Amino acid sequence: MSYLAITDLQKHYDSYHALRGINLSITEGEFVVFVGPSGCGKSTLLRTIAGLESSTGGTIELDGRDITELASSKRDLAMVFQSYALYPHMTVADNLSFALRLAKVPDEEIKEKVRSVSASLQLDPLLERKPKELSGGQRQRVAIGRAIVRQPKVFLFDEPLSNLDAALRVQMRLELARLHKKLGTTMIYVTHDQVEAMTLADRVVILNAGQIEQVGTPLELYRKPNSRFVAEFIGTPKMNLMPVDSVVRDGETLNLKLLNSQVDFPANRLPGQLPSSVILGIRPEHMSIVPEGGQISGVVELIEHLGSEAYAHIQLGSGQTIIVKASARSELQDGQAVNLLIDEAEVILFNENDRVVSVIPEEA
Repeated sequence: MSYLAITDLQKHYDSYHALRGINLSITEGEFVVFVGPSGCGKSTLLRTIAGLESSTGGTIELDGRDITELASSKRDLAMVFQSYALYPHMTVADNLSFALRLAKVPDEEIKEKVRSVSASLQLDPLLERKPKELSGGQRQRVAIGRAIVRQPKVFLFDEPLSNLDAALRVQMRLELARLHKKLGTTMIYVTHDQVEAMTLADRVVILNAGQIEQVGTPLELYRKPNSRFVAEFIGTPKMNLMPVDSVVRDGETLNLKLLNSQVDFPANRLPGQLPSSVILGIRPEHMSIVPEGGQISGVVELIEHLGSEAYAHIQLGSGQTIIVKASARSELQDGQAVNLLIDEAEVILFNENDRVVSVIPEEA
């Protein structure tokens, strides 16, 4: 049974249609991440669930109760914002306990809840400090702790780590994952960072132009995208896309002709009719640079050395530049001619409408 059920949710801002019929079911205890480009509707969806924005159609049900028209304070949800939103004149302890005191929770119960949350988030040494005396990571932990003490049915996170530096974001991601495992509470998290989405989520919801493009586990979205948008959005660097000049069927094989080269593709991986226009997609990590042979050749434009790995930007004969994962100790030079081998089992085909028209074999 769905714990949080969103049915045909709509949101209009005058003539602008921000949410276009969102349907989503979230089970109890799940960690779900909303991700997508700026303006896709992910924060609007989160805020509408929270009751900070009113919907203009559809329903939201939580644990069997319709909360669509309820005030945000009555929804049994807790939200953590990007800006921390701490009270600057209050100590950490007072910030943690404020909502409980407002709800007239008994003092002993408040003390116990604050003590428990403070210990779990390692805030004990900071309880008497004020927000201005804290680092960004410490402030975010306080903001998370303030949400935890309320013991809501669902936690909502609106890009909570975007103000932190890279190293601190990694640390806070780990703390959030541990926190979810410890609490077992349903969490919904909004981010524009696909790395956060892939590392934190049980399931990822990819949004585009106010609609859900695809929902799945991180691995499902990476391995089996259903559209060009999802395929390009998931994965760093993003998927290489190359137009196919022609397709010739040779028995059980499709010969994909591109750039005066050929990629063989099993015909049984095409579940429907061959489209009139085909685009070949292949990820940088599913291509390799070989001394000879391969299906494509090109010239090295740039090498990105990232320590544990390297990426080669290679210009093809068509003028298009693609990215190929290379050895971390690669001695490739700018301007060097190279041969490229494609892992044919990892090829994905798209039609003229940017939909996937091939399947990845289960054993690949």
